[in-house]
Amino acid sequence: MRTLIAIPVFNEEQYVARVLASVIAFAPGPSTDILVIDDGSTDATAALVEKFPVRLIRHDRNLGYGASIIDAFDYAARESYDWVITLDCDEQHEPARIPLFVQQQRKSARDILSGSRYIASIDEATTPPADRRAINVALTEEINRRLGFEPPLTDAFCGFKSHRVSALARLNLTEQGYAFPMQFWVQVAAAGLTVGEIPVKLIYKDLTRSFGGALNNPTTRLAHYRNVLHCEIERFRDRLPALAAAGTSCGCG
Repeated sequence: MRTLIAIPVFNEEQYVARVLASVIAFAPGPSTDILVIDDGSTDATAALVEKFPVRLIRHDRNLGYGASIIDAFDYAARESYDWVITLDCDEQHEPARIPLFVQQQRKSARDILSGSRYIASIDEATTPPADRRAINVALTEEINRRLGFEPPLTDAFCGFKSHRVSALARLNLTEQGYAFPMQFWVQVAAAGLTVGEIPVKLIYKDLTRSFGGALNNPTTRLAHYRNVLHCEIERFRDRLPALAAAGTSCGCG
C-alpha cells in the first residue's frame, strides 16, 4: 500500500521546516512519500522546502487552497498511489496522527477518512475564533441535512484527511479556493463514496490568520461557501439522495 502525504503551503516560512521534520519522523516507512504544493509563496518557504527529501510542485502565482489539493490528488493518481493524506502546514494538524490514519487505511473499507476536531476531547487549550466555529457548525449541519451523510459529519472543514485514490477518480473537482470542501462533500455524496471520521486535536496557532480580501468578512465568507454548496447540489441533484431534493434551489441551473 503506497501512501502520499500532501502538504499545501503558502508563505509558511514560520512553520514549514518544523512541520516537514515532524512529518518525516512519523511517515510510516519506504512506501510513503511526501509532496509539498507551494502555492506561489513569496517568502523563504520554497528555499526551506528544498532542504528536505520531499517532492515539490510549485505554482508561479497563488491559485488557492483548493487548487493545491486538486494538484495533490492528480499527482497521487498519476503516480499510482493507493492513498493520499492531506494536512496543513500551520502546525494546526499533528503529524503524530499520521500513523493512525495509515492504520485505518489498512483496515477500513471507507473511501474517505476525515479528521474531526469535535468527536473527542483531545483538544488543545485554545478556542477557535467564534466566526470560524459558527460557520463550521452551520455548514456541517447543512451538509448533513442536504446530503444525508450517515453517520453525520461532525467537522466539514478539517483538511487533515486520508483519501482512497481510486475513489477520487470518480470526482471532478474544480473549486480552487477555500470553498473547496463544499464542492468536495457534494461530489463525495453524489459518487456514493463512504466516509469515516478520525479524531484529531483542535489546535489554533494563529487566531488572526487571513482568508484574503472579502472572505475576511465572516458574513461574506459564509454566503460564498453556501453559494458554492448550493450550486454544486444543483449540478448533481439527479445523483444525490432524495434528501437533497428538499434543499432550496440556488438558481445556478
